[in-house]
Amino acid sequence: MSIIPSFFTGRRSNVFDPFSLDIWDPFQGFSSVLNNLPESSRETALITNARIDWKETPEAHVFKADIPGLKKEEVKVEVEEGRVLQISGERSKEHEEKNDKWHRVERSSGKFLRRFRLPENAKMEEVKATMENGVLTVTVPKAEEKKPEVKSIDIGG
Repeated sequence: MSIIPSFFTGRRSNVFDPFSLDIWDPFQGFSSVLNNLPESSRETALITNARIDWKETPEAHVFKADIPGLKKEEVKVEVEEGRVLQISGERSKEHEEKNDKWHRVERSSGKFLRRFRLPENAKMEEVKATMENGVLTVTVPKAEEKKPEVKSIDIGG
């Protein structure tokens, strides 16, 4: 793997390259999301992007996403054909009262969507997800690697 991330070189690399652009496009769906928003919200809406860590242990692939302030009902974890894990959700904009005077607005609202293509050894039918203290944990168990069978051959005399 190159030290220079693939988005600097313009090449598309394999799925295990953490800088690969094969799956996630930060601008994909941007215009369709804006079209679904009411006219008044379009100029202030922000597409948020959840920060997600992906680690591989001997037993599983583990994803941890920071999504503070969201309830589990506001987050979707889906498995698509082709071993694609999709994590999405939406943070609603806070209701504004007519007499409210805002001094600063830094918290973002809007939709987020992240997709990951998983390797061949992922058991897609056994994916589990939990959420605690604003951290979503998705665990994808790995299939046991088959050890090559070695058969001893007797040497005849």
